[in-house]
Amino acid sequence: MTRDEMMAAVKAEMPERRWTHTLGVMATSVVLAERFGGDPERAERAAILHDVAKYWPTARMETIIREQHLPEELLHYDKELWHAPVGAFVAQRDYGVDDPEILDAIRYHTSGREGMTRMDKIVCLADYMEPGREFPGVAHIRELAEHSLEQALIAGFDSTISYLLQQGKRIFPLTVAARNDLILRLREAEE
Repeated sequence: MTRDEMMAAVKAEMPERRWTHTLGVMATSVVLAERFGGDPERAERAAILHDVAKYWPTARMETIIREQHLPEELLHYDKELWHAPVGAFVAQRDYGVDDPEILDAIRYHTSGREGMTRMDKIVCLADYMEPGREFPGVAHIRELAEHSLEQALIAGFDSTISYLLQQGKRIFPLTVAARNDLILRLREAEE
């Protein structure tokens, strides 16, 4: 599938405002990949597909989670998490993506994970800070992203965790693990 075909197919899966967000994530992923030594073309491909299942009915996503033996613990957390692993499955099944790094970047763009790859970090961070995002602290995340993927991601995870705490929601364990792992790796690099 060509880039243009993929973009047209993904655009059809979402409302216009989400497509605008996707375009922002694509552009930001390319910038971050160039800045931090990633592969801009692969980062853009992951960004195109990162929200492909975002607007699917929850019942459809739940069916895929169960039938494809995706982590069922997802079903016990906010439905906002579901589209990422479902999206990775759909990227492979419907869009022919077989690059494990692209699939993982899609799979973990909302939660993060321990041992995040450069591609994971780029797509996750691009999703946080693309130009259309406006939330308290996003300017600080963008400033940090000028120099460090890791510091910017930690700030992004802090923002998410703080929001979830304020809303009285459960925090997905992978997000806490991702944040802690990034902090540990930064400390080890400083020593």
